[in-house]
Amino acid sequence: MPLTASETCLSQARGMRYGPDMNKTPPPGDRIAKVLARAGIASRREAERMIEAGRVAVNGKTIDSPALNITSKDKIVVDGKPVSEPEPSRLWLYHKPAGLVTTTRDEKGRDTIFDKLPDDMPRVMSVGRLDLNSEGLLLLTNDGGIKRKLELPSTGWLRKYRVRINGRPKDENFEPLRKGLVIEGERFQPMTVALDRQQGANAWLTIGLREGKNREIRRAIEDIGFTVNRLLRVSYGPFQLGTLKQGEVEEIRRRVMRDQLGLEAEDKPESAPKRPTRPQRKRAPIGKKPRK
Repeated sequence: MPLTASETCLSQARGMRYGPDMNKTPPPGDRIAKVLARAGIASRREAERMIEAGRVAVNGKTIDSPALNITSKDKIVVDGKPVSEPEPSRLWLYHKPAGLVTTTRDEKGRDTIFDKLPDDMPRVMSVGRLDLNSEGLLLLTNDGGIKRKLELPSTGWLRKYRVRINGRPKDENFEPLRKGLVIEGERFQPMTVALDRQQGANAWLTIGLREGKNREIRRAIEDIGFTVNRLLRVSYGPFQLGTLKQGEVEEIRRRVMRDQLGLEAEDKPESAPKRPTRPQRKRAPIGKKPRK
């Protein structure tokens, strides 16, 4: 029988007194959605939906509420498969080709990026998305906490794109994008736009933005009367696509990842023991004879 939300809350209250002398110490461990995200199963929100759908069991009982704290002693099963201890946080650069969707499953049966990743890759999640026809840099991580951190608007990392549009635009055509647009009631923040060159019937632009709304660049370009026919993300914050070829994956060194993300080292080396101080012998001041 699944645990109800009330039973889940009561199960965490064992050993806690209620009434005037109620112990307000929170239960040990972390919320189960956080644990599942840390283990690379899904983001916190996706984990909560999985719990509500009855796909998660703890210690042999299916749960239907994320209001549960988990410790290392608890046994978690998702879709009938045990959840192992989380691995150290890792981050990869991936050059997404056009024609792949950035979801784990596609209702239309189209290929996803996860179908094309190397066989030796662990379970990973994408940081944000690139739409079906877009290509370029996509960050992958095995840590739902990192995914959430990088997707928060407060992180505000600049994302740069090389964009090819059909037509012969002038620089002033892009002023609405630089000032910020409202399209169908949705507010788009100001973008940086540089007109790089004209190439036949097409023009190349470099566009930078700090948010990732669905098809944001394509919709903004269409709003000013042009059409995007190629879109390539070349950077995400400090991480660059560089010479990474389509379909290739490159892991970011953990030290670099920690420095760029502001994370503390997971394995801190023990500090070297201090050498015992040697007692110092008192010396007479220079120029003076010691007292007898």
